[in-house]
Amino acid sequence: MAVPPWLTAAGAALAALVLADVLSEGLGRYALRRGLTDRPDVRKAHTRPTPYLGGVAIAVGALASGTVSIPHWDRRITVLVLAGVVVALVGLFDDLRPTHPAFRLVLEGGAATAVVMAGGRIGLFGHWLDPVVTAVWIVVLTNSFNLLDNMDGAAATVAAASGCLIAGAAYLGGQSGLALLLMTLSAGCLGFLVHNWAPARMFMGDAGSLFIGFLLAAAAVMVRVPAGTTARLAELFLFTFVATVDTCLVVIARPRAGRGCFTAGTDHVSHRLRTMGFTVPQVALTLFAIAAVAGLCGVGVAAARLPGILTLAAAATGAAVLVLLLMKVPVYAAPDAAGIPPATASPPGSGGLPFPRAVRVVDAADEPEDRRSRRERGTGSGPGSVLHIDERRK
Repeated sequence: MAVPPWLTAAGAALAALVLADVLSEGLGRYALRRGLTDRPDVRKAHTRPTPYLGGVAIAVGALASGTVSIPHWDRRITVLVLAGVVVALVGLFDDLRPTHPAFRLVLEGGAATAVVMAGGRIGLFGHWLDPVVTAVWIVVLTNSFNLLDNMDGAAATVAAASGCLIAGAAYLGGQSGLALLLMTLSAGCLGFLVHNWAPARMFMGDAGSLFIGFLLAAAAVMVRVPAGTTARLAELFLFTFVATVDTCLVVIARPRAGRGCFTAGTDHVSHRLRTMGFTVPQVALTLFAIAAVAGLCGVGVAAARLPGILTLAAAATGAAVLVLLLMKVPVYAAPDAAGIPPATASPPGSGGLPFPRAVRVVDAADEPEDRRSRRERGTGSGPGSVLHIDERRK
């Protein structure tokens, strides 16, 4: 008797969750023995060396469970899995030893190009610009999600919500293999979240954030949207809403504050929520809720239940309002006599503690090129990172 598809999906998701949980535990112990840790100092909130190989557990848990369970493979799924492995390895190399940004971008671009050649297209123009725009969009969103990896639980919760809802859209479009792979990705993030919930005992690192960002962005492109170009734009925007808003906020706010877009900063959505008085778990849950609501709307658009143009207009308006409101949150401080910006003022409810004690993050695009990798962010990477802020323990 044939196994019902829902039972196969449930079993694969459960296997991914358990595997990611078990692997996180084992890899954490291995990383501690080998010194592959984010080490504490006076500028960080965590008080003991914390391993940062959680992304490996997520990738192995998701891919092992997903690839074994997918009943029917096609070219798109094969390319997506192989390209995802490449991006995860790029992130792992970056965790273990900092690499030049150009090296990483070239490999990410190659992986995105493979997805495009396998048939993944946004389809805005109907000519040669479409594959270029699609590949660039995938690379940008991959790194945008990497920037979102800046606080305990933030990236994993957003990925769990987004992956599950993109899976729903794929299933409604008859893409059961893609849906199953995304379900195992979401479950793997939940298994890792056991170790990454505040105060985190393990960090995701680039191996996790780049892998997750790439898989979500590429899968969103592969989802079939029958309602046309506007619906496609709405679906892509909604499925990546949190990461897109976070990146837009930084790109707009930093120049207005007289800072470069690619300089380190404690001005992401998560940091601003902390300044408003949110606790670390509340920040993660808030981002999860936003990703879930946006993703549900994305499913509605992909299933032709919501009008593409009106939904896109509403989502863009909501994003603009969020950016404008968050820009009013004071996260920048005047430079001292030497011209060096001081720590951001204490957030409400912090008992007067300086902000860096509450939050830490580093972005791929934010770091100087000669020290680009091993971000010391709330979900953390490796030693020798450039410091942003730490949001692990208060």
